[in-house]
Amino acid sequence: MTRGNDKVHRMVLAAIFAAAVAVTTAYVLHIPLPTGGYVHVGDALIYLGACLLPLPWAMAAGAVGGALADLLTAPMWALPTFFIKAVICLPFTGKHERILCPRNALAVVISGLVSPTLYALANVLFTGTWEAFLPQFIGTLIQAVGSAAVFLILAWGFDRAGLKRRMGQ
Repeated sequence: MTRGNDKVHRMVLAAIFAAAVAVTTAYVLHIPLPTGGYVHVGDALIYLGACLLPLPWAMAAGAVGGALADLLTAPMWALPTFFIKAVICLPFTGKHERILCPRNALAVVISGLVSPTLYALANVLFTGTWEAFLPQFIGTLIQAVGSAAVFLILAWGFDRAGLKRRMGQ
């Protein structure tokens, strides 16, 4: 495969992930929480993309997909989401032969704590009070645990099916 085709392949894969993140975040199992925010499975796809795409492409897919979902459902969160979804890709690696390697299992925990913390800080900025931190943190932590479980199941299944090998990685 030539370098130009490789770049197009990555761009298309990133666009597919961004679209899947947007749709799954905004519409699939979109469950509002009483603490604010909502539970969705979009982060599981962000984690998966971070394991299958080179880091800059994964960050772009997560950031764009998450921000698009917020533009559709909660526009005031689109800008913080753009940055937060890019950041939660950082702990993951695509360099291992399996999706569910020790580093990516740990990355789920790290991202699952970073995301609620950053969203809670953004909520403090939005509301101007630290009282907004804990409810947002708890709601986003619930979301992170659900996404982690979905990611772990998908990663296990895709590893069993040899997805990375079939993709030529």
